[in-house]
Amino acid sequence: MNRLDYRSRNGQMATEPHALDAIDRRIIAELVADSRISMRALAEKAHISRAHAYVRIERLEDAGIITGFTTRIAHERAGLGSSAYVALSIRQHSWRGLAASLKALPFVEHFSLLGGDFDVLVLVRAPDNHELRHTVLEELQGLDGVLSTKTWLIFEEGNGPGPNWLPG
Repeated sequence: MNRLDYRSRNGQMATEPHALDAIDRRIIAELVADSRISMRALAEKAHISRAHAYVRIERLEDAGIITGFTTRIAHERAGLGSSAYVALSIRQHSWRGLAASLKALPFVEHFSLLGGDFDVLVLVRAPDNHELRHTVLEELQGLDGVLSTKTWLIFEEGNGPGPNWLPG
């Protein structure tokens, strides 16, 4: 397998795209906006019964479309005030082992395999510049398969609107 796998809640490999109808899209849009929405409120917004909402969410989970529910964090207020994107150039065929190593590194929030000038982009969130420096210079640069790194400090962040899950 050449990519990180995404498994549905029943452990099945989710590979094929799943057709979404207007109700599925409404449910996804509401859950993206507020993953703590009550089932009653979600059902009302999707114009379906609560029982049907439960069935729909279960089906979206089984299809591997909904892979979990999350909370947005104010990283700085939570003690992770130093953040950076770190681009990695890696040795050919080292992606799988590197991905496993990145999953285990403290302060690595996210990483992606890229096509372009760099091979991997890593989002690092650390408590302070000292820990950030250690993570980049000691941890990331020390990983087997990493040839070089380039770091961009994050001064401020924002969110775009994301995908429009609602039809037309």
